[in-house]
Amino acid sequence: MKHKDFAAAGYILGWKLFRALPQELAYRIGELGADLAWRGQRGTEQLAKNLQRALHPAPVSPALVRQAMRSYARYWVEAFRLPSMASDPQLLAELDASIQGVEHLDQALDNGRGAIIVLSHSGNWDMAGVWLVHHAGTFTTVAEKLKPYALYEAFVDYRTKLGFEVLPHTSDSGSPMPTLEQRLRDGKIVCLLGERDLSHRGIIVDLLGQPAHLPTGAARLSQTTGAPILIADCYFTHGWQAHNGTRGWGMTIHPALTTTTIENTTQAIADALSETITAHPVDWHMLQPVFDADLDPHRRYRATNDATGTGE
Repeated sequence: MKHKDFAAAGYILGWKLFRALPQELAYRIGELGADLAWRGQRGTEQLAKNLQRALHPAPVSPALVRQAMRSYARYWVEAFRLPSMASDPQLLAELDASIQGVEHLDQALDNGRGAIIVLSHSGNWDMAGVWLVHHAGTFTTVAEKLKPYALYEAFVDYRTKLGFEVLPHTSDSGSPMPTLEQRLRDGKIVCLLGERDLSHRGIIVDLLGQPAHLPTGAARLSQTTGAPILIADCYFTHGWQAHNGTRGWGMTIHPALTTTTIENTTQAIADALSETITAHPVDWHMLQPVFDADLDPHRRYRATNDATGTGE
């Protein structure tokens, strides 16, 4: 069995196993896994590089990397347990109380042109999605078509059961953009994770003070449909143990961005994401290369020389 097949089997097993475990045990296992990865430096080198950009000029300490790995592990523990948590009225009430800036989303939806929400890979964006379904109904998002296909199917099934509509980033039927445009014209919500250029056709921007290629999908959708772009920031306010009746999920929805050209709007998204990442760096779960300086030479050449700028 290939390594990716083992990984897929592990994720699928996680969805079954962690839902059956007592809550505290599930979180403790997650923390243990994070600490083991941190001690063995498995996957943490790139995380530390990314955190250095967020914290510059302050140094990234080993303790901070450990904290970031624990935050990442918390996301996965909650992802595995979320299918059995999502309909809990207490959870929904807690999420309602934890969201800031709801008025910005409501105002956007009242205008009838839908809304584009752009997030970074931070906090628990799936938990935020559960709140969004509860507050405004089904929304549409785009997912990387992971390999093996069984893993991609598992993620799509997981998020579909939570009430999300999930479109593949690439498929035989073409780009998801026409469907996303139609959802916005229907007054619906589109959510996009915004700081990874999956298509390798994004445009160069300044992200956290460093050159990076970001996708232009959100800017293009706004330009073609008139839908506003809102940046949302997901984070943890404290550890997983309940404190003052909350379990530490936070999300802030910011006012709509001023949109102009594709290039300027994408830079505005990068600026806003830089602010949200800097505000909660340990909750930024970015273990992959994002900045141009960290890309392998072949991909860096492609990113620099592809002039289409149509990344999604």
